[in-house]
Amino acid sequence: MSDYIFLFDLDSTITAREILPEISRTVGKEKEMREITEKTMQGIVPFKESFLRRVELLKDIPVTEVNQMVAEIPLNEHIAEFVRENHDRCYVVTGNLDIWISGLMKRLDMKGHYYCSKASVTENRIDRVISVLDKHLTTQQFVQPAVAVGDGDNDADMARLAHIGIGFGGVRDIAPALLQTIDYAFLDDRLCADFLRKLL
Repeated sequence: MSDYIFLFDLDSTITAREILPEISRTVGKEKEMREITEKTMQGIVPFKESFLRRVELLKDIPVTEVNQMVAEIPLNEHIAEFVRENHDRCYVVTGNLDIWISGLMKRLDMKGHYYCSKASVTENRIDRVISVLDKHLTTQQFVQPAVAVGDGDNDADMARLAHIGIGFGGVRDIAPALLQTIDYAFLDDRLCADFLRKLL
């Protein structure tokens, strides 16, 4: 049995859709959201700047409504099953907000096993963003050898620091920066999950 821990990106890795573009459909801002998201995924716009701009587009939606939508988002079920089965060794590392993803983390049995950005809430609306997660700094904190799984530009540092880096392109293309750092790439979540089980 290995002593690996497993670090997972959330959007388009565990989830079968990008979370923020999905939410943006409800307020008719899907086009603006998609444009910012694509530029971020490709590394054109820095993640922190992009994330704050995307939150600004969605901040007027009630927090409880967003949390419920995110909790019900479709998942890449084979990867999600691996996470649930091995939750003591799995961690979600995401730039998404705590107030939006807590329901989904409960669904994945990841309570206490996720790292994310944080915001404060007043009267069920986002008051302000408090912190934006840096995946590079977060990954550096782990002392056990890690396997990192992601799809975007901001997952490249996480993969570079991990003992094994995996790109998952089952939902969208793996970002060029991530492709340069990974050891393996998968386009099918069943194959990805089967490979992860071999690393247990």
